[in-house]
Amino acid sequence: MPKYEQTELTNICLVHQNGKYLLQNRVAKDWRGYALPGGHVEPGESVVDSVKREMQEETGLEIKNPRLCGIKQFPKNGGRYIVFLFEATEFSGELRSSEEGEMRWVSREDLKNLETVSDLEELIDMMLDPALSEFQYVVEDGNWRAVIK
Repeated sequence: MPKYEQTELTNICLVHQNGKYLLQNRVAKDWRGYALPGGHVEPGESVVDSVKREMQEETGLEIKNPRLCGIKQFPKNGGRYIVFLFEATEFSGELRSSEEGEMRWVSREDLKNLETVSDLEELIDMMLDPALSEFQYVVEDGNWRAVIK
């Protein structure tokens, strides 16, 4: 059995301040709705540098001291898709949207009034809980199930 598999590396960041989360209303057909901003780790790029770059590109903000608070993973094309989960409360710059989608500050209470990606609230809860660090989708009998540890 091989000790490696095809892996795609990505990141997202929960930027929050004063009880509000920075969300992106994604326009992509495969993952539409309000979600945490993020993107891919480029070849040779550090994971921390990748989340800083992605936040600058997608939000216009320069995040400071991003904290790795977990991973999200799921099977994809016989391999694995890994999302490094970051949290940031310090930032500078002017908020702007990108071609990925409109950026918006949203309170937890307002989430119920928005079309969000399916696992957003579970993911935010996991990311803010210091006792948890992994959000994994497993496929059992053709059905996807989230396992949070």
